[in-house]
Amino acid sequence: MPSSFNKPLIGLGVALAVALGLWLGRGEPEAAPQAAAAPPPSGPQFSNAVPGGDGLPVVSDRQERRRLLVEQVRLTDHSYCSYLEGSRYPMESRPVAQNPDQVHPNQPVVEANPMRMEGGATNGSVLLQTSQSHVYLAAGEAAAFSLRAVDSQGQTLPIVITRAVAQGMTYGASRPTPQVAVPFADDGGGADPVAGDNAYAGTLAPGQGGLAGFHGTIRTEVRYTAGGRSGFALFDVIYTPVLPATWTGKVREAVEEGSLHYYLGLEVRQPGRYIVTGRVDDARGKPFAVATFNDVLQTGTREVKLTVFGKLLKDESPAMPLTLRDVDGYLLRENVDPDRLLVPRLQGRVFAGRTRSMDGVSDAEWQSEERSRYLNEYAKDRNAARAALAAFDPAQPLPPSACGGKP
Repeated sequence: MPSSFNKPLIGLGVALAVALGLWLGRGEPEAAPQAAAAPPPSGPQFSNAVPGGDGLPVVSDRQERRRLLVEQVRLTDHSYCSYLEGSRYPMESRPVAQNPDQVHPNQPVVEANPMRMEGGATNGSVLLQTSQSHVYLAAGEAAAFSLRAVDSQGQTLPIVITRAVAQGMTYGASRPTPQVAVPFADDGGGADPVAGDNAYAGTLAPGQGGLAGFHGTIRTEVRYTAGGRSGFALFDVIYTPVLPATWTGKVREAVEEGSLHYYLGLEVRQPGRYIVTGRVDDARGKPFAVATFNDVLQTGTREVKLTVFGKLLKDESPAMPLTLRDVDGYLLRENVDPDRLLVPRLQGRVFAGRTRSMDGVSDAEWQSEERSRYLNEYAKDRNAARAALAAFDPAQPLPPSACGGKP
């Protein structure tokens, strides 16, 4: 998956340095700028201030120069230290705290909104509660929808489903796709867990009807009546009718090059860049890490490697052995819509690990040419800012660094 780190704004330090140089190089102003209308802090920074007509001190030009220099030191230090800390682990192996939206990918999407009516109006006295099991569907998969209406006091309102159809969304001169009925019921069967509770549920299985060959967004429109008004709800899924690859079912675990790896067998039918993500829990079931594969695969039987980085294991010390669960992936398609062909998801536990110790696990930080290059550029900006401040005011200590408090 493409890196979530933004490229370092190398030009930021240069631009700020130029602006700062212009400030420091200009002559003394004809009139010193007024301070903000607030009680001035006490201390030596106002020892050279000139009283203004309103009784408040006027900040001297020298004080403003130093303030800008200190601000530049803190900005460049923060950039350096943030990247240093954030790049200790590779992008393919991150703690769950940095990817909270990835921890439980198969939980339903739950929403509550005022009733939507024709013409764009809403009815705030009726709140529609909806859920959707999946947004992306691979060939052979299905999505479950549900809806329930309540009044402003939270009391359930009787609801009647008058129409529910699904249709592929097309644009321009594309031919409309057929409409497929989506049965909704309150009978305690299928997608509806409880009968007679006025919560209706339905299931969309595109591969079993007239939308089996459609690739793209399929919209299910549900029309209903509740609280004496008529409203509608929309559910969208993105469907892949062709599988670019299938899992072989083989999974193995290995400690190699200081890290823990899971190798999953994949039968690749279409070559290209595959993005695969798995979740790793500790022995107590606590989510621990998100592991990602992002590489080009050729056709044939291949292995997808999901890595739990060694230093991440050392730093977090999870209860061993670990469990790999909820693996999903897709073939990336650039410059087209939809931008992916989905691989069937592996829900729940995929592999129960056997590694119980940290033997062979390394405590070394991740290193790469990219990381070294970025750190060098950030360090140059930081060192230049610190040198400028030290030269301007050698009698004062430099601000402490965010990398541990030291200057």
